[in-house]
Amino acid sequence: MTLRLALLSTADINEKLAAGVRQAENVEIVAIGSRDTNRARKQAGELNVPRALSSYEEVLADPGVDAVYIPLPNSLHVEWSVRALEAGKHVLCEKPMSRHPAEVERAFDAAEKAGRVLAEAFMWRHTPQAQRLRRLAAGLGEIRLVRSSFSFPLPLGENVRWDAALDGGALMDVGCYCVSGARFLLGEPAEVTAQAFRNGVDARMVATMRFASGALAHFDCGFDLAFRDELEVVSTSGGLFVDDPWHSRRTGIEVRDADGEATPVAVAEADPYGCELEDFALACAGEIEHPFGRADALGQARVIAALYEAADSGRAVAP
Repeated sequence: MTLRLALLSTADINEKLAAGVRQAENVEIVAIGSRDTNRARKQAGELNVPRALSSYEEVLADPGVDAVYIPLPNSLHVEWSVRALEAGKHVLCEKPMSRHPAEVERAFDAAEKAGRVLAEAFMWRHTPQAQRLRRLAAGLGEIRLVRSSFSFPLPLGENVRWDAALDGGALMDVGCYCVSGARFLLGEPAEVTAQAFRNGVDARMVATMRFASGALAHFDCGFDLAFRDELEVVSTSGGLFVDDPWHSRRTGIEVRDADGEATPVAVAEADPYGCELEDFALACAGEIEHPFGRADALGQARVIAALYEAADSGRAVAP
């Protein structure tokens, strides 16, 4: 059975999602909704989507829509997720769902009440590369350090990422991937520390997460840095390095021994959005339990909230 998906807004990321749909066997985009009908029509034509609807409410009332993808600004994620769930739609909510754990709980309560699937869209975790990374990490022995980065230069201006009222900021936009990566490999941290440079929002952040095992995860992210996108895992016996963990365009993992000698491991290429959508569609059909549910999204929000508190207070914070 094919999942009939609608896009709530004409965000630029819709182009990437639509490319992923073309790689997914069990999903089709049937509509795009926008408050600007002309923009909806324009993007529908560009993405070969059959229907352009004139409001988000029209999307939620459409019986021909099974699920919605929500790429709205961060501060609107939970509001529209809840409204969609209450309308009987499954929801794929663009990451991060929220920086407020109570809001994440509210969204999953709505999903549970409606009997619908709610998923946070960290697409990278669904790829063959991420799954291979996790298996290789399990064979390293005791992991001592996870180091990651995600940054790109973003000029100041009218961009939602620079808007504090819309929950912009580097941690919410790109640093959340680094948080997700550490949690994917190590579980939930016991405490976090952070420092941020602010320009209305956090333009740059460095942070450390300490885990009960003794492992540390360190990351940096920013809008005023050159593009960087990498992840390293280190144990006493060796390590792993991924040059493109988040976008997963250049697949491959370096396995490093204790002396630093590297052996490349080839990984199958796959569109991360397509992988994410296939898992989402299977979960909506009841064929699998979604691999990243309430506990994962809530853990993510708790760590993000703790990182902001740590950056503001200058002290270690337990999520």
